[in-house]
Amino acid sequence: MNYNQITVGIVTFKSENVIFNCLKSIKKIKNIIILDNSNDKILKKKINKKYPKIKILLSKKNLGYGVANNKIITKSKTPFVFILSPDVILKKNCEERLLKSIINLKQDFSILAPISQYKDYGFLKKDITETEGVQGFAMLINRSKIIQAGMFDKNIFLYAEELDLCKRLRLNKEKIYINKTAKVFHSGAKSSNIGFEFDKCRNWHWGWSKVYFEKKYSNNFLVYLKFTILLSLQMLKIIFYTILLNKKEALNKTMRFSGTLNSLLGKGSWYRPKFNF
Repeated sequence: MNYNQITVGIVTFKSENVIFNCLKSIKKIKNIIILDNSNDKILKKKINKKYPKIKILLSKKNLGYGVANNKIITKSKTPFVFILSPDVILKKNCEERLLKSIINLKQDFSILAPISQYKDYGFLKKDITETEGVQGFAMLINRSKIIQAGMFDKNIFLYAEELDLCKRLRLNKEKIYINKTAKVFHSGAKSSNIGFEFDKCRNWHWGWSKVYFEKKYSNNFLVYLKFTILLSLQMLKIIFYTILLNKKEALNKTMRFSGTLNSLLGKGSWYRPKFNF
């Protein structure tokens, strides 16, 4: 087992402001595939000039995070794929500790994840701990097991795609681990440089994906009841920020409301951020 059996997969979308710091932090793994959802030919040239061995795929259509990662998983030739958001920086020895974990676990896992500065997993007694789920910005996957599980849900454009994948894996008794000695820094919501349009997109899809996920795994009547109440609260927030003349927050809450409502009505995840190619 060595680094040649791991591919780093990164989905970008107008990510020039963060992608080079991410790539600079990758010291050991040489197989890298980037799929750019914004068809950014200029960024491709810049990356290829500095890192000529990196494979870059340009998508004319914005596929979203999950579907784009599915394409990377399909294109990769290695048994393991280390999925990273472009706003993630690997800390010292992260790759070495993940590789060691693969060996120690005898490759018997579906997902193995490092931890970030947020320490979202609480107090961990062991270096390697089995868990119910991990966050999608940094997760090393066992390619064959993820393909067998159906990969990321193609209906989800953004947010909750990793929650859904982990849920399906756990229902099938598959193993998910975190390694507290393998660390990354995640900037959080900094993966794209399209400004407020990205905030609008995030809010819409956060609302949509939360409803979709709960409808998929919970009693639909209770889901409709819960989110109908939530919609009322969101409407009050829209009115509140409108009265305060805070247009930015009013629009963000409106986008959250719209995403939630569309998902409750059974409509697809249709909203896409607007920008010029």
